[in-house]
Amino acid sequence: MNLDLRIPMGLLFTLVGLILTLYGAGTNGSPIYASSLGINANLYWGLVLLVFGGSMYILGRRGQRRMEREPQKPADTDSGAARRGH
Repeated sequence: MNLDLRIPMGLLFTLVGLILTLYGAGTNGSPIYASSLGINANLYWGLVLLVFGGSMYILGRRGQRRMEREPQKPADTDSGAARRGH
């Protein structure tokens, strides 16, 4: 099983981004943002995390499909030869 690390990472960042975006949208205009000059950082960073997580997930799925389409390379059958390198 060859799982691309970008897939679970993308899902995690997308989930956190969704939570932050919903919280930021729900508290928009609230007095809690007075200390940050009225900037709704939760909403903006939630959107950034959504975009990042979505792109990681899409790139990971694309890489998985590409690996599944490529034919498997045959194993090296020359066992008598000296191995060089790694």
